[in-house]
Amino acid sequence: MRERYIYRNTFNLLSLLFIVILLGLNLIFSSSFGQQTPWVAPPAASSVKNPLAGNNGGLAVAKAMYVANCGPCHGEKGKGDGPAAPGLNPKPADHTSAAVQSETDGSLFWKLSEGRNPMPGYKKIFSDQQRWDLINYIRTLAKNTKKK
Repeated sequence: MRERYIYRNTFNLLSLLFIVILLGLNLIFSSSFGQQTPWVAPPAASSVKNPLAGNNGGLAVAKAMYVANCGPCHGEKGKGDGPAAPGLNPKPADHTSAAVQSETDGSLFWKLSEGRNPMPGYKKIFSDQQRWDLINYIRTLAKNTKKK
């Protein structure tokens, strides 16, 4: 009877240890691999042309929209360092970076419209024109980083 008790306790302890290890591995792999998943717009979206390209008329309003809606995560200057950024996975993109600036306007428009957790999609929040104005504003962020 004592052997049965020892066997049962050992089995329970090993089962518990196995579950803890599985949960730990799940936490490690889900957070590290989740960050590395590239966010790529579909080819059809990437080829969409910006109808407001070169039109700077909406930049002042777009900046205010950016600071209010994008700034908490991407930061006021677009570097991905907003006050909410440390708690987010994946981390917010640095809009001043070469990687973001090299994306097509259509790709950025699609990402802004559709969103990806934790970023909301803005298709139902902002009009097409407002979203294109935001893309034009994001383009100015790279230019602002060179001035120091």
